[in-house]
Amino acid sequence: MKQTLKTCTALGLSVVLSGHALAQSAMTSVGEGEGQVNIVAWPGYVERGETDKGYDWVTGFEKETGCKVNVKTAATSDEMVTLMNGGGFDLVTASGDASLRLIAGKKVQPINTDLVPSWGKVDPRLQNGPWFTVSGQHYGTPYQWGPNVLLYSTEVFKEAPRSWSVILEPQDLPDGKPNKGRVQAYDGPIYVADAANYLMHKKPELGIKDPFELNEEQYAAVLELLKGQRQLVGRYWHDAAVQVDDFKTEGVVASSSWPFQVNTLKADKRPVASTVPEEGATGWADTTMLAADVQHPNCAYKWMEHSLSPKVQGDVAAWFGSVPAVPEACKASELLGAEGCDTNGFDNFEKIRFWRTPTAKCSDGSACVPYSRWVSDYIAVMGG
Repeated sequence: MKQTLKTCTALGLSVVLSGHALAQSAMTSVGEGEGQVNIVAWPGYVERGETDKGYDWVTGFEKETGCKVNVKTAATSDEMVTLMNGGGFDLVTASGDASLRLIAGKKVQPINTDLVPSWGKVDPRLQNGPWFTVSGQHYGTPYQWGPNVLLYSTEVFKEAPRSWSVILEPQDLPDGKPNKGRVQAYDGPIYVADAANYLMHKKPELGIKDPFELNEEQYAAVLELLKGQRQLVGRYWHDAAVQVDDFKTEGVVASSSWPFQVNTLKADKRPVASTVPEEGATGWADTTMLAADVQHPNCAYKWMEHSLSPKVQGDVAAWFGSVPAVPEACKASELLGAEGCDTNGFDNFEKIRFWRTPTAKCSDGSACVPYSRWVSDYIAVMGG
């Protein structure tokens, strides 16, 4: 077979995708399922009614297709990359700070969108997202998206905090007590971008235009802010369930978080709310990506199609507090309700700075601090 070469420069590396790799996605039809599909997913993304019987988009799929769904949850993008590097999974619901790494590492493969009948229903704002589309090839199907929110106690904050400063800089909170020991931060290196996003507004003289593209001076300022935050943080969180417990029993009153934890706490009648402060927020657009060494391709394609059905999309959005990748979902789920898409931020797409992997070269060609530095330096900050 004549080899075709395509170059992916997503990570500042020249990654060659051989004709063989592209040919793996050249299925011309979806056949009988192989009996199972193995998925790496964020918590709350693949529910079978075990937590709440009303939220189940797995059981019906298994009965209809004969494909048993096996799920391994991951708490961070780095954990997802590690799991996919180890092999044994067919699909992964990757965020933008993992997806390009998986493509560059040849751990995922392009899909044939013709084999996903609901592809045309995907929000046009997502269909060619740069976090999963390389050289015109789509490496999966969009799943959900949303912001990283500021979760806070309504007993301490009678009004929503207006700034991320309540968790980033030392200060007394509205109850008159210091924030030290009562706030949390995310323990993934991508959180560096949250601090950079804050400094874009707090210190415009730094000239930060994009929180994922930092030169040495900007990066140094961001690290300094994070080192100061280290003195305030009671725990760096990555497990959603642990953060929920911390808000219930450990005196935590404010933290970066996901809508999932907000919904979980509210369902338990806890006094919390969330907001996107005046500086804006980072966020995630997640993609169900097809493993390069997929063992159950027919079941995998069946799941990708199932995951785009409007009711499933709406139910996931209702459970997680996210925004569906299929706009039809806004009217297709009783669980989400008529106002659910508006509540979860359907119109805030342009305000979110979506996670993506920082590279050594900025978009303007100048030098930027690459993700490898983010990883090592943030580990050092947390250990400090």
